[in-house]
Amino acid sequence: MTRNGAEFDGFLEGRLRLRQSAAGHRAGTDAVLLAAAAPQDQQGLILDVGAGAGAVGLMAALRAPAASVRLVDIDRDSCALARENVAANALDERVKVYQADVLSATSRRAAGLVDENAALVLTNPPFHEAGKVRVTPDAAKARAHVASAPLADWTRACLALLAPGGAFVMIHRADALAECLAAVQGRLGGVSIEPIHTRTDAPATRILLRGVKGSKAPLSILKGIGV
Repeated sequence: MTRNGAEFDGFLEGRLRLRQSAAGHRAGTDAVLLAAAAPQDQQGLILDVGAGAGAVGLMAALRAPAASVRLVDIDRDSCALARENVAANALDERVKVYQADVLSATSRRAAGLVDENAALVLTNPPFHEAGKVRVTPDAAKARAHVASAPLADWTRACLALLAPGGAFVMIHRADALAECLAAVQGRLGGVSIEPIHTRTDAPATRILLRGVKGSKAPLSILKGIGV
């Protein structure tokens, strides 16, 4: 179904209706995997950082009905779509959208985001470095795919919003594992890595990285999952 250049897609066997830009970034398996990392009994505040049209945060809201959710993105049009999606799924009471540059503490504060307030931060950051991939002329898609700052800066900003004892979950490329670990070193404990495979006989293409702010627990590598 389409309207004003955007399409409705179904997620979670039709429980979630998501309008996405027909030309821009579109959520898929990565979003589903990341949202599934939200515990069903999660309480408090969940932040979806780099939310786009809101797929991860909205799925997390359906998965964890006792939690409140905030969708954070820098792009005005993506935030407008996210607000439509919140309303279309009747989640207005628990889900709000914030337009902010998460990398800027000033922008975060101006939008109303409070440091160390989230119980869970979910993020699917831009996967690619500028200069290493061909950049699409679509500005919104380029922002979603190509990082404007090092991953360590993005992670630091996310963790500024996370309460002590809160959990951080990030999905990223498997070949960026070293960079992901460096970005959370000294900031998270109890870090676990879950490889994600598209084929059982092929290397992982994605990882889910989890950790707890303030924990001293050691790193663990979990059994891989297939998609």
